[in-house]
Amino acid sequence: MPQELPPKDIAADLESGVSGDEAEGDRIEINTSSTMEPSIPPPMCSFADLGLDPWLPTEIQRACIPPILVGHDAIGGAKTGSGKTAAFALPILQKLSEDPFGVFALVLTPTRELAYQIAEQFNVLGKGVNIKVTVAIGGMDMVKQALELSRRPHIVVATPGRLADHIESSANAVHFQKVKFLVLDEADRLLTETFAPDMAVIMNNIPRDRQTLLFTATMTPSILQLREKPSKQPVFTHLCDTSEAYLVHLLMSNVSKLEKRRGQPKLNDDGDDSESDSDSDDDAGDDGKTVGKDKSIMIFVGQCKQAESLRVMLFELGFRVTALHSKISQQERLNSLGKFRAEAVPRGLDIPSVELVVNMHVPRDPDEYIHRVGRTARAGRGGRAITIMSESDIKLIHNIEARIGKQLEEMPISEKKVLEGMGKVLRAKRTAALHLLESNFGERDKIRKQKRSGSSSTRPGKRPKN
Repeated sequence: MPQELPPKDIAADLESGVSGDEAEGDRIEINTSSTMEPSIPPPMCSFADLGLDPWLPTEIQRACIPPILVGHDAIGGAKTGSGKTAAFALPILQKLSEDPFGVFALVLTPTRELAYQIAEQFNVLGKGVNIKVTVAIGGMDMVKQALELSRRPHIVVATPGRLADHIESSANAVHFQKVKFLVLDEADRLLTETFAPDMAVIMNNIPRDRQTLLFTATMTPSILQLREKPSKQPVFTHLCDTSEAYLVHLLMSNVSKLEKRRGQPKLNDDGDDSESDSDSDDDAGDDGKTVGKDKSIMIFVGQCKQAESLRVMLFELGFRVTALHSKISQQERLNSLGKFRAEAVPRGLDIPSVELVVNMHVPRDPDEYIHRVGRTARAGRGGRAITIMSESDIKLIHNIEARIGKQLEEMPISEKKVLEGMGKVLRAKRTAALHLLESNFGERDKIRKQKRSGSSSTRPGKRPKN
């Protein structure tokens, strides 16, 4: 067993730069002095100058940064991890570098953890302009925070409760008179009754002449209504991952003679409500048609849960709709097919006169894409196929184009029109989410899996695993 060296021997070897194994043998000379000159910083450049692809900034960043830089208030909706923080931090830092002074921006967030994350990103992104960031959250030394606030940091990241306490108890330490930016991150939570009293205190102590930036992963109608507030410039709004809203817009504005269920309000392209009676429609009837006379739409999704959610959402919006997925019984499948004027045949679903096929996601297999879009334009009829995609799907689209030998055409859509109907879509989505929760969607499938798992573990010859 090798003998261990005493601590002083280890220390001596480390100081001399020699390991214990080399003490009596070959020595390695280490020259600690260096005559290397410091590197010259490279010149300023863009992503394109570095040879990087222009899509590296995320969708929310590409959409929101330009209007923020020119002075617009902004509402941004994107899921967690989509780069929302940089979408507001980068333009704030740009403006700060042009005219650095006092408390330049106030960022409010509902949780302490998120406050620290935002502050960390500001520190990293703002290192080049020597940014000073202060975090004011509950659970920490309030006197120390008050001292930091009195030093007028450039950026204050805070939770509403603690910041309201500072304003009311140590007003001399809070200097928000010249704040240029107010950011509400996770705005859907901040704009609730829970935070209302603290938010009122804060709003009464910051300038009205400021830019307000609202970012959230969960867009709500109440947030969208803020677009109507008086402002020198229109409030810029961009929502990522709003495929359902785009789908509804497509159904309403790009397919002729859309038939509605009896007595349901019609969601017009301009976002207004109007009553529509199917009896007045030339194609009215109870034969389950969705679009026009003897024509239908097929929508492909990636998961059973999404299919059921989409069914309920579209039903709430007044569409004649049915769903086919593996979480329903065979009888329910047959009933759905009957409603869709179709029949199950050995080669698949023979559904005549499909006018439109919509892919809610890009298929990973090009042959799957071909199989789906082949549902339309049969027997010499016309038809369309639309695929909703994001920048992360570019490679998949290129694979499909290579397989079919044709470049897919981009379909221009007015985001303004999509947003005008967004409130109705969000309400319908909430109803769908509640339906899935109350119906314990997928619970039967889980129970069957558990039963199969339990029975297989007790079969003869099967030994339980430790």
